[in-house]
Amino acid sequence: MHVRLAASWTDPRGTVWASGDTVDVDAVTLAELEEKGMVEQPVGAESTKTTTTTTTKETDPQKIGPGPSSPPADTTEK
Repeated sequence: MHVRLAASWTDPRGTVWASGDTVDVDAVTLAELEEKGMVEQPVGAESTKTTTTTTTKETDPQKIGPGPSSPPADTTEK
């Protein structure tokens, strides 16, 4: 994955990269660089961290329960 560096960085092979350089890194290295704040986020781009959004929908109390195709309730008579 290609990323733009926000700060100078020396890769595991000893190559020195300047701030603003674009480098090709694997997912593990990318995570390490992001953790250190060394990866630029393009303007308008969202973070690569995942977030969960939960929306709630009001329920109609008259529609709660089994539908018309459900089997009849158990009866005590047999």
